[in-house]
Amino acid sequence: MVTWEYPPRVIGGISPHVGGLSRALARAGHEVAVLTLAHPGADDDETVDGVRVLRCHTELPWLPEDNFVARMASVNHHLVQLRARLGTWWPDVVHAHDWLVAWAGDTLRALWSVPLVSTIHATERGRQGGHIPAGQPSGINATEWWLTYQSRQIICCSSFMVDETVHAFQLPREKVHLVPNGVDADDWAPPVPAPRRGDEGPLVVAWGRVQYEKGFQTLVEAVGRLRHDLPRLRAVVAGRGSYLDELRHQAHARGAEHHVQFPGFLTDAELRDLLHRASAVVIPSLYEPFGIVALEALASGAPLVAASSGGLVEVLDGTGAALLYPPGDTDGLVRQLRRVLTDPTTAANGQRAGATLVRERYSWDAVAEATLPIYRQALVG
Repeated sequence: MVTWEYPPRVIGGISPHVGGLSRALARAGHEVAVLTLAHPGADDDETVDGVRVLRCHTELPWLPEDNFVARMASVNHHLVQLRARLGTWWPDVVHAHDWLVAWAGDTLRALWSVPLVSTIHATERGRQGGHIPAGQPSGINATEWWLTYQSRQIICCSSFMVDETVHAFQLPREKVHLVPNGVDADDWAPPVPAPRRGDEGPLVVAWGRVQYEKGFQTLVEAVGRLRHDLPRLRAVVAGRGSYLDELRHQAHARGAEHHVQFPGFLTDAELRDLLHRASAVVIPSLYEPFGIVALEALASGAPLVAASSGGLVEVLDGTGAALLYPPGDTDGLVRQLRRVLTDPTTAANGQRAGATLVRERYSWDAVAEATLPIYRQALVG
């Protein structure tokens, strides 16, 4: 597998996805090597839970900071060089995760003379609201298009993303397969005894890449409205991204600067501790191809409120595991947050349904089992 991020390097949802899938494949008896970027404190060559993980350090030639696509292509050369460390080891399939490793995935496909399978976790067209502006978005879209063309089979994590990928890149429907995300439920489960939720007043938690399409601005506005009815309300928006400064300005403008905290990046341990104390988790995404954060929230036992966007609807609608509202609808979010924060029965019902959903449908072993037939299909052409 080739991936831009792998635990403990976590930027978005790709890292937990590749981590969970690779370990599940190893548990099933398959040989798995992951090629990824270096991370402080992680060994450059190690075997973790049966998965060999090779990490490269990047030393870029001078490239303009604003030419993001060129910089990513340059880093891919370092990923390809990791092949030398594998010696005579030879894979049956190269599996690339998203456009950031498109060049490395395609080059390794050619060097090993094996098929390329790619998982498209999101598209630039989707992130841009269905349009492709000139400049960087156009370059990313072109790379995504090329990756899907070079890949023998494509995997998407939701029906929403299958449809988006087929139409965006004009692919034959039979080339694109649905395999959902998963979650390591035991990793996210509360300790025993569990902390008391909202012990210091209602605590709402959201996290992820802080970009406009993640919809955190809807949550900030909702907190600004709820702070009068729930004066002890606190919200934490954890993560880094280009929209963070704008969110801080919005919190100040709505009089919520003392109610919303922006701690930046949190380690897994810090995030899990926060989730185990949360009165509610909110996923306010305007665009969400799947939403692995929803599974992590449910596995942590937290009551969940989510926007009915993209893949979130497929995971949550009709399950009773979350309260849903229309994406970007602050009034809807305020109503659902008020329900879950003031009605213990509503919160408890969602927690029970969420635990059942995670346990029965979204284990990584089930995801690995669904992925293997796609590898076999790629091998036969």
